[in-house]
Amino acid sequence: MAIESTKKGEEEKLSIALHQLHEEDPTIIVEVSQELRQTILHFQGELHLTVIKWKLEHLHKLSVSFNKPRIPYRETIQKAVQTNYRHKKQSGGAGQFGEVYLLVEPYYEGMPDPKGMSVRGREEHILPWGGKLVFFNCIVGGVIDQRFMPSIMKGVMEKMHEGPLTGSYARDVRVCVYDGKMHAVDSNDISFKIAGMMAFKQAFHDANPLVLEPIYKIEILCPDEITGAVMGDMQTRRGIIEGMDTQGHYQKIIAKVPLTDMQDYSSTLRSISQGRAKYKMQFSDYQAVPSEIQKKLIADYQKEEKGEVAHA
Repeated sequence: MAIESTKKGEEEKLSIALHQLHEEDPTIIVEVSQELRQTILHFQGELHLTVIKWKLEHLHKLSVSFNKPRIPYRETIQKAVQTNYRHKKQSGGAGQFGEVYLLVEPYYEGMPDPKGMSVRGREEHILPWGGKLVFFNCIVGGVIDQRFMPSIMKGVMEKMHEGPLTGSYARDVRVCVYDGKMHAVDSNDISFKIAGMMAFKQAFHDANPLVLEPIYKIEILCPDEITGAVMGDMQTRRGIIEGMDTQGHYQKIIAKVPLTDMQDYSSTLRSISQGRAKYKMQFSDYQAVPSEIQKKLIADYQKEEKGEVAHA
């Protein structure tokens, strides 16, 4: 579960209390997830959670709320798009100016170099969250100074870190900088970083973007007589049954299921089987979410962003 303090200013107090709980009981694992921007608590079932909650409220005098952890989605694109962006700011003295033209494409292993462009430089970044960003410098005739290339790259990478659709990590993209303009006085690193970031964001939205969700492989061991009920429940979770096997007096069901539909699974399985079934799951791969879910995720993120802007 994701845990947070319901009172402002008590975050540090909560952090100390959680550290103390882990010292007393090492099966309580506290994970501060930068990706999900949440503190995640790992424990051994509902009874364990009830004990943790009681201790935090009564011994540490903290008011906390528990929520489902966010899902680590990914973002990518499906078609090539050319775009340009001009960043111009004038405010007394030196201003800011940078203009970039980008070709943004979905990346796959072994793809040929971009047609009709002279490649001056190539960088391949294996992303810590999976997938790649490949960055090409295709500038001809010095229209953008070589020293601004790392800034454009930095702007693109920042947007990859907080994807344009839902704020999730973006992956498997190739970016070619092929044209632009600079100003003798007003051009600087920040101008080109902003121009690179905004051009990339614009292109991403136009490139038939996709939100990908984590899919897990799950193995469920359950008695014969409840196999039908377990499989029926799995299908309501968008699960795809991949096979079955007999193990002693038990049936083993193997399925692939989206993580987002598994968040309350242990209690459901316990009630279906009266505690006679068990399961294990591990990450399998990323797959595109259905389009109606993608629309909802994007709308939710836009609302959240507007809320944060209004807050600021």
